[in-house]
Parts: sequence; structure tokens; C-alpha cells
Amino acid sequence: PVIVFGLVLFAIGSVVAALPDDIWTALLGRSLQGAGAISAAVTALLADLTREEHRSRAMALIGASIGLMFALSLVAAPVLYVSIGMSGIFLATGALAVLAIGVVIWVVPAAPAGQATGARPSFASVVLEPELLRLNLGIFILHMVLMVLMAMFVVVPTALVESGGMAPGAHWKVYLPAVLLSFAVLLSFAVMMPPIIWAEKHGRNKTVLLGAVALMLVSQLAFIAGIRHVASITALLFVFFVAFNILEAQLPALVSRFAPVAARGAALGVYNTTQALGLAAGGVFGGILVKYTGSESVLFLVRRWCFSGSSPLFRCVSR
Repeated sequence: PVIVFGLVLFAIGSVVAALPDDIWTALLGRSLQGAGAISAAVTALLADLTREEHRSRAMALIGASIGLMFALSLVAAPVLYVSIGMSGIFLATGALAVLAIGVVIWVVPAAPAGQATGARPSFASVVLEPELLRLNLGIFILHMVLMVLMAMFVVVPTALVESGGMAPGAHWKVYLPAVLLSFAVLLSFAVMMPPIIWAEKHGRNKTVLLGAVALMLVSQLAFIAGIRHVASITALLFVFFVAFNILEAQLPALVSRFAPVAARGAALGVYNTTQALGLAAGGVFGGILVKYTGSESVLFLVRRWCFSGSSPLFRCVSR
């Protein structure tokens, strides 16, 4: 029921956002869409439907599917924008939400009863639990790196227009190779699943997480040097997508493992909220930096704040 209610709210927000061009109407629509967020309920249901030994793999597939749709949207959005406009894109997302309601009602199994035992932890204890707090801070910083992704997709389209001479409707030609390459890696069981299984089997989640953070650092250092070349942008987008989606898949699995069974939905709700706050903060700071200091400063500051040895992201992951 929570998932269905969220999808209804999301569909209503999509219709509102599709109304005539006005920034306040768009903000209202987007706020309604955000209020319909169901990631916590979906991941909590997945945790209830899977055994402990398979949960990380299931969460990884969920994360990969989210990342895949996000990346494919980068390719589809320029084409859709030219053909149906921004209002059409919002209406399409609303229609997909309505279709998803049917899937939830008629396809998705119900959670088994009687899994939670003992007293339900207080919400405050869930928010302040050290292991969960560390993971929540980690996802916040990761999505502040969407100061890299949000700011990067303020910086990258501008660089493509100014340096590559590419109109916005043609940007899919750059995004498509990066998306196909990265998800050929990420979604192939031969490449993506063995590290996850290895990490689970040998207790080396930290190693996999640190490797992904290091890969992201490499992409940002290279971006500072190569942002002016279309070929470099394509290659570095590939590296960024690989690193980001490994982290995106691993972190919710760890949250579901550390959270008390009776408060799993609450724990994942806090996790997804900090994730969204990181996105918002990254977009705001990235836009301000691009406006007042230029594109290279965005990438330099992300490297300094997120990847230096004393940064919150490194401290969270290393612990």
C-alpha cells in the first residue's frame, strides 16, 4: 500500500509539472514527485523477500537497474526533449508510474508475515545508530559527488556546445557510447557479480567500496585535465558510471544488513532521505560554482572535499 500511494502521488506530481511553463508550477510538481518517493519501501520489501546470503546480490541488481535507467535517460532525454518537449517528458513519467501501480498490485508478491520479532526500535535510535549513521553519511557524500554528476551535467553539456559545437539534441551521441560501455561492464554477471559475491563471501565489502571510490577519483582528476575534448568526456563518463553504480548498489545492501528487521523500512527511509539531500546539495553548490568560478573549479573542489584523505567519504568508507 505504501508503494502504491507513493506512485499515485508521483503521477499527480508529474501531471502538475507538465502544466504551462512556470518555474513555481514546476517546483510544485517536482516536490509532489519527490514526496511520492518509494525507494525505502521497495528496498525494505526486497529485503523481506530475500534470504541473507542472497540479499546483496538482489540489492546490487536493484541498484544496477536504477543506474541503467538513469543512464539510458541521459541518452533518451535529448531526443525526447526535441520530439515531445519537457511537458511530454513529465507526462510520460506519470504514465509509467500508473503502469507501475499495476505491476505492484498484480505481479509483486506480498511480504511474508511474522519476520519482525521483539520490540520495535525507536526512530531516534535508528537515525543515531553508528553503523547506519556512517552509511547514511557515506551516501550523502556520494551524492554530493553528484555535485560531480549534477554539476558535471551542468558542465558537460556546456562543454559539448562550446568546444564540440554539438547542439543539445545531439548530445546523446556522446552519452550513448559511455552508457553502453559502462553497463556492458556493470550488468554483465561475468564482471559485476563476481566482485560482489567475493566481497560477501570473504567479508571484503570495504575493499570493493574503496576501489570504487578510487576509480571515481581517477575520473575526476582526469576530467580536470580533459574536459575540453569530446572523446575524453565520453571515456571519463564511462569510468564515472562504473564507479558510481558499484557504490550505488553496495550501500543499500549494507544498510539492510545493519538495520533491525522491525525498523528496516525506517532505516532505508533515512538512507534514501540523506541520498536525496546529497543530490540537492550537490546540484545547488555545483550550479553556484559553475556560475561564479567556472567549470574546472567544480571538479577541483569535489576532488578536494570528497576524495582527500581527511574527507568524510574516505573516513566513512575506511571505517
